[in-house]
Amino acid sequence: MYSTKVLDHLENPRNVGKMLEATAVGVASNPVCGDLLHLYVQISDEEITAASFQVKGCPPSIAAGSALTELITGLTVAAAQALKPADVTQALESLPPNKEHCAVLAIDALRAALAQAARL
Repeated sequence: MYSTKVLDHLENPRNVGKMLEATAVGVASNPVCGDLLHLYVQISDEEITAASFQVKGCPPSIAAGSALTELITGLTVAAAQALKPADVTQALESLPPNKEHCAVLAIDALRAALAQAARL
C-alpha cells in the first residue's frame, strides 16, 4: 500500500521534535481527518539551516513531515517557497490518492513557517 520511501520515513522518521532555537514555526491542520503538523525552521542568511517537526496524524502525515524536513534543509527561502505538495509526494515516491492531503498538510505548514519568518 505504501512506497518503500514512505515506510522508511515511518520506521526511521527524521528530524522529529520541537526545535527550541527555531526562527519560525508553521502550524497546519486538516479539519476533515484531524491531522496536525508543527514545522520548526532555523533560517540564517535566507537559507533554511535546520528543520524539525511534530505531527499528530496518520502514518503518511508522519512520513510527509519527515520528508519535508529533508527537502528544505539547505534550501534558500525562495526555493522552499516554490515547493509544492507534488514535491513532497515525489520525495516519498508516491502516496495513495486518498492520502495526498498529507503532502498538502506539509506544504501548508512550510508556508506558514516561512510567512512567520518573513514578518520577523
